[in-house]
Amino acid sequence: MRRNAWLIIGLLLVGLWAWSQYGPQVAVPAGDTPAASRTSGDHAPLALPPQSARTGYPAWLPAEALDTLALIERGGPYPHRQDGGTFQNRERLLPSQPRGYYREYTVRTPGSRDRGARRIVSGGNPPSEFFYTDDHYRSFRRFTPAGSRR
Repeated sequence: MRRNAWLIIGLLLVGLWAWSQYGPQVAVPAGDTPAASRTSGDHAPLALPPQSARTGYPAWLPAEALDTLALIERGGPYPHRQDGGTFQNRERLLPSQPRGYYREYTVRTPGSRDRGARRIVSGGNPPSEFFYTDDHYRSFRRFTPAGSRR
């Protein structure tokens, strides 16, 4: 009986860990207007300024997002295995596109012991549209990287 109890506890711990990493994604729009209601436009591929320059970026975009955008421009290497993977748009907050159109990338969260909730989602290959979420896909804000044109 004691051995079974440890097995159950171990399985529960593994389940909790998996849930914390890949848990449910609730589609609850919050804050800014959902990205799906915005118009999509054509953008040139990324052309990033030096990381220290904020010119051309929205003020609400955190500084760590510039590092992520630089990684996207270079094609990696990415700090997390999920980075560059397909974003499935289960929340349906982004404009509807074929599977594989959207890719997700982690935006580092200072002080976080895991990936945190901040992501950049890009659309197209090469990327032609960009979205930022700081609440793990509950809402998105569209942005145009510096050097891109609408």
